[in-house]
Amino acid sequence: MPAFPPLVPLPTSLLTVDDGPFLLTARTPLTADPDAAAAARRILSAATAQTLDLPVDARPASPALTLAHASDIGAGGAYRLVAADTGVEISAADAVGLAAGLHTLSQLLRPAADGWAVPAVRIEDAPRFAHRGLMLDVARHFFPVADVCAVIDRAASLKLTHLHLHLTDDQGWRLHLRSHPSLTAAGGGSAIGGGPGGFYTREDYQEIVAYAAARHLTVVPEIDLPGHTHAVGLAYPRLAADPVVTPDLAAEAAGRGEALPVAGEPYTGLGVGFSSLRLDDEATFEFVADVLGELAHLTPGPYLHVGGDEAFGTDPDQYDAFLSRVTQLVADLGKVPVTWHDAGRADLAPETVGQYWGLTTPDAESADAARAFVRRASGVILSPADAVYLDMKYDHDTPRGLTWANGPTSVRRAYEWDPASIIEGIADDDIVGVEAAVWTETIEDLAGLDTMMFPRLAAVAEAAWSAPLGFSPDRTWESFRQRVGGLAPLWRRQGIAFHADGEIPWAGA
Repeated sequence: MPAFPPLVPLPTSLLTVDDGPFLLTARTPLTADPDAAAAARRILSAATAQTLDLPVDARPASPALTLAHASDIGAGGAYRLVAADTGVEISAADAVGLAAGLHTLSQLLRPAADGWAVPAVRIEDAPRFAHRGLMLDVARHFFPVADVCAVIDRAASLKLTHLHLHLTDDQGWRLHLRSHPSLTAAGGGSAIGGGPGGFYTREDYQEIVAYAAARHLTVVPEIDLPGHTHAVGLAYPRLAADPVVTPDLAAEAAGRGEALPVAGEPYTGLGVGFSSLRLDDEATFEFVADVLGELAHLTPGPYLHVGGDEAFGTDPDQYDAFLSRVTQLVADLGKVPVTWHDAGRADLAPETVGQYWGLTTPDAESADAARAFVRRASGVILSPADAVYLDMKYDHDTPRGLTWANGPTSVRRAYEWDPASIIEGIADDDIVGVEAAVWTETIEDLAGLDTMMFPRLAAVAEAAWSAPLGFSPDRTWESFRQRVGGLAPLWRRQGIAFHADGEIPWAGA
């Protein structure tokens, strides 16, 4: 066995035990409650690419896999895993911790003559941040329910806890609402590059939410306001201001051979910042109240994300007043409002969480906007674009992706940053969590998502779960590249079309 098993994210502690390996087979007894047993069968079957219908046995006569609830372990994902030739026991205070332990067990599995070998180890583990997320943009290109569920499984395997769905943008409105069905009828049939678009029915959305919940992920829906709203104008022209076409936007569109945005016509380009709702009309706020009220009813999780970024076509004073009203509306609906950090300048509802999307070396304006959420004591989610925006190219030769976030983002750059070192005055206690983002201007299918997310999503997961960078000899780039390379056989079995980056020594390559 290598110096450290290929475990990502890095656990809090791991000790090798002087004992033989445990052998997992389809006949291995399973001691667990019904829900934990079902999770074990699902997770381990996916990890081995074979059906492991492990028989439940409360008093096994042979080495068993035991999932036990333990009062001496903290809640929220912490677990203990002890493996020896006599059995494997995963202990946790809750189902979240047991699932985390099962995902670690999946990474430990190695093919053996009669099954799957698990090395003798003792692992104690707990997360650094409670919120460990992935944002998926389904607005620029639409992804069917099956693809979203596949992304959920991938996120869960790395112990992530939140799926942030970017449901609306200039190129499309992706959630059908009973209160305003024209949003999808008129605004759901387009995508970047002229693709067919698409949208989720209410039942589709509820299926995604339930699928995520079964894997201990919370869905965070985003309706981006008041910018990124060109698609609203296709259904309700009265509510949308005319596009603000700046010389820079015109030059960028010409360079890409794209048409400029035109009021009332679907927009299929990559430009941003030109659209806005009409904020001088009370009908706009009534519309927003309807939309967010229905979304709150459909969403059992605590968060509603209301965007607030890149509203260049909006009057600053009207922007501030609008975000103040909208975040208070969300709070009155019983949800925690989330905005991009741009909104930090406004007088927001005090519960509002900010999501920072600036660079790892922030400019003064972005840093101060992020600190505004700390001053309110609501905290920030960190998504530094030049580290965790997974739609950035790996290098200049990568076929997909963009480079605006400080050039390409290598796997090493995605790994070598620490959340508490980004913004002066923002430390661990101020950080709600860490969230990767995958925007889909250049990504059209699940294979494309896989290639751009993996292996960089593993680097982000480690930043969110594990101790700070450099805390131990194994919380380093050199250790990570060895560990993540060892996950290649598992990822292949799971059907993940990862990018075989040259920085990584891939097992089985």
